[in-house]
Amino acid sequence: MADKPVYGEASIDGQPSKLASIPASDTTVWADASPLLQTACAGLRDGELIHGDNFNLFAAMSALEIMDPKMDSGIVCTYYSIDEAIENGAAPVPISLDSTIDVCRTIDIMDHLLACEAAWHKGHSLAQTVFSCIYLLRLDRTAPHALLHSYCRIIRATCKAVVSVVSDARTHEEEDLFTMTYGLPLNGDGDDKCLSILNAVEETISRQLRACKATSSKRRLPEDLEPLQSNPNLEEGFCKALLCRLRFRKHFFHVLSCMKRPQGRGLESARKHIASCLTELESILKSADFLRSCFDESCEGDIDDKTTASGFEPIGFDAMLNSRLSAPTPPRAIKILSWKKAVEYFVKLLNDLDVICSYSLDPQLESLLRFVVLFQKSQPDLVARSHLQILNHVNIVEQLLLVQDGKLYGRDPFFAVINKAAALPEATKNHDIQKNESFLQLGMVIANFLNSNGVGNSSLPNKLVMNLLKILCTNSAWQRRKLGKFLQDWRVIYVQLELAFRNEYGEVSSSSNDENTCMKIFQHILLWVEEQTYWIAFRFLILGFELELYSTGEYCMVYWYLYAVLIKLAEKTHLMMAVSHDTAKRKGKKKKDSPKDLARESRIPPAVLFLQCYICLAEGLTMMLAALRNEIPVFHSPSPFNTEHEKFVQHFELLQRACIPDYVSYSSYKESTTHARFSTLAMYNYFKDAQRIAKEVKSSFSNDPERLAELRKLEQVAEHNSVAQNVICRLGALDPSLKVLFEFSHHPFFATVVVKRS
Repeated sequence: MADKPVYGEASIDGQPSKLASIPASDTTVWADASPLLQTACAGLRDGELIHGDNFNLFAAMSALEIMDPKMDSGIVCTYYSIDEAIENGAAPVPISLDSTIDVCRTIDIMDHLLACEAAWHKGHSLAQTVFSCIYLLRLDRTAPHALLHSYCRIIRATCKAVVSVVSDARTHEEEDLFTMTYGLPLNGDGDDKCLSILNAVEETISRQLRACKATSSKRRLPEDLEPLQSNPNLEEGFCKALLCRLRFRKHFFHVLSCMKRPQGRGLESARKHIASCLTELESILKSADFLRSCFDESCEGDIDDKTTASGFEPIGFDAMLNSRLSAPTPPRAIKILSWKKAVEYFVKLLNDLDVICSYSLDPQLESLLRFVVLFQKSQPDLVARSHLQILNHVNIVEQLLLVQDGKLYGRDPFFAVINKAAALPEATKNHDIQKNESFLQLGMVIANFLNSNGVGNSSLPNKLVMNLLKILCTNSAWQRRKLGKFLQDWRVIYVQLELAFRNEYGEVSSSSNDENTCMKIFQHILLWVEEQTYWIAFRFLILGFELELYSTGEYCMVYWYLYAVLIKLAEKTHLMMAVSHDTAKRKGKKKKDSPKDLARESRIPPAVLFLQCYICLAEGLTMMLAALRNEIPVFHSPSPFNTEHEKFVQHFELLQRACIPDYVSYSSYKESTTHARFSTLAMYNYFKDAQRIAKEVKSSFSNDPERLAELRKLEQVAEHNSVAQNVICRLGALDPSLKVLFEFSHHPFFATVVVKRS
């Protein structure tokens, strides 16, 4: 690069100065150009770039940064090959000739591998985390060291199992580095025997621990049992520290194996192993004090930032050794999690897996969708979300925890699941409609929704719902992007089904029994598809709050659109519940309706009232924000980059394309909000309605803790906002010092209004 002409200086006005050629040679003296660059930067205004004949934006973006470990793949490393590292004693076997030090350093390696594994689960590459361990790269060298060899084998087998789960679930596209193995030795001969090797080592150490706990009269060790190390006072502590680490690895591997069994048959066993894992993690944490007290010397720095329980740097690791294998692009600069944070990560992972295993495998689609959404609120990481989908991988890749062989949990045909969800009459279970090409198309679209990549296998039925489930198992950003794009498919399938049913059954004579059955199927299915479509649109909008995609100035249009979607969702939900009640009523064969039954039928169902509470909050916030914008100039500050119309399109374009809801546009938004004023706001308090509904409907959800907690949050928001609205209506236009803030302290997507004086 030195042979190319470069700028000697950059002028303040951004114009290039005279070019100068700097030929490089052995006698060339390099000078620090930082002051020159700082001067040039100081002369640039926001948005300006230095541009010249040999330097432009494209060249700057294409340049290779040097001396930055995050970007420079050719930066100087300690070792350039595994063999060189081994020859220089970077990974000795045995680790030390002093048996006490050897055991302690082996535990350090175990702890650092745990931290590396957690960092890998968090999205860093396998090459720079777990396989930065030289012992794993040359596993055969550890054979003389039974303890280290057994631990490295189970680590390798565990990594292989996790890669398989994430790959089969197709969630690795969120973190495409996760499943890339870069030719690393992930597959090894004899890994199927890793548990037997580990059990043998565990049994030996268990015998040693039992001998240590024996009374003084029986303290003598059996002749065939050698102590782990030379210091008798430390023997028991080392045995306990090693056993809890070995047992954790064993039980964690069993968890992964049990959760892959088909049709949920291994979930109960997995829960038992999860409980054992959590117990061993507690023991691992307790062993830290002992390990730090083993040696007189103390480690440098904060112990909480260390990757080992003892606080000492582990032997046998070099993160830069695989830097050229870490990715097709320059390696990322990574920071391995501390040992304590790694333990915390595995505790959370195991608790998330326990939630998955504790699910009752209810074939009711509504309860299943609610479970997945509720599970996502705990923000599970990639591995936990993958296990929500994967149960077995035998013959077809698309066998999922939720969906196997086109059946829910591999057990319930999806037609039966949709039959229940859509409240179809019992007669339809054996009806020929499920063989109809359009209904099969419904299944195909459902699967495309679940499989973010598209399965491409038309033999898997009911793919629309299947793909919905899979998308709901992905992270929030990925989920929102896929939900928005797939809404159009739901809308299209609704139109296709409507046309198909009319074309096929429109000419049936009025006296035919088939006509009634087909019309019922027609109504139920179409209504169900509409309800699911608006539920997906609602989910799409509220994920924007979780991802912080909306600014305060955009809340008005967002709550307005949310209100429009909720109105349609409540309408379709009410109709679906009415249809379900009618189906159940016919099934019961009542001869005459009693007055009590008629009164009960006239009531609004609790599920609809729950949505009505959402509607009141959304409408109240819309009107309040619109009034603030119309009355107080500071709330109506145009953006220098995008107009309000452009923001509307950016946020709701995917919904608009799918016509969700019908006849909703930017012009209708403006018509609804332009005339909002404090005077009209004072005439009706939507927040009081929301508060009243939340109180009334609580008793209906006494057996549903999740919805009961949600109602309490809604009631808090409504109560605070009702008071805030009264204050704004009294003082808003009169007090220029009034300051209105919107916080999400009580609810994740309904803002709490805070009124202050600046």
